[in-house]
Amino acid sequence: MKTSVRFDNAIHKLYTAFHNKTLNPDDCKQCAVGNIMDNKDSWKHLTDSHGSTKLNYVGLVHQNLGRRFNGYSPIELLQIESAFLKGCGYHFTAQQRLFKPENVNDTKLFNGLSAVVSQLCRFDGIDDVMDCSILFEFDDSTSELELV
Repeated sequence: MKTSVRFDNAIHKLYTAFHNKTLNPDDCKQCAVGNIMDNKDSWKHLTDSHGSTKLNYVGLVHQNLGRRFNGYSPIELLQIESAFLKGCGYHFTAQQRLFKPENVNDTKLFNGLSAVVSQLCRFDGIDDVMDCSILFEFDDSTSELELV
């Protein structure tokens, strides 16, 4: 499978962070995007709310100018972080506050990392390497659940 340089670089950085135990959803330098951005926090100024996929003024300027950060546009960076947080069990409450789950352990970090890898595959238009349905010859688009 042919992948892009940005995909390969991001996967390498995330793999390293996960195995070095430096992947942390509560630290903007060590979260998924923080690691992709070489452990810098400049990306956090693209939005006003952690976990949001809505660009603020600064983010919109960068997006409209076509800026890329380690290969990713501002909106893509926010979508990566959102996927990571959701995968780790974070969610927004009705008041639009980010709810942090208790005990973010290796399993939750792995789930977040899996969500990020799936998102990166979608961005690059490649098959989702985290999708194991092919191994079981399962197609969920044709499955139906019947309740008895």
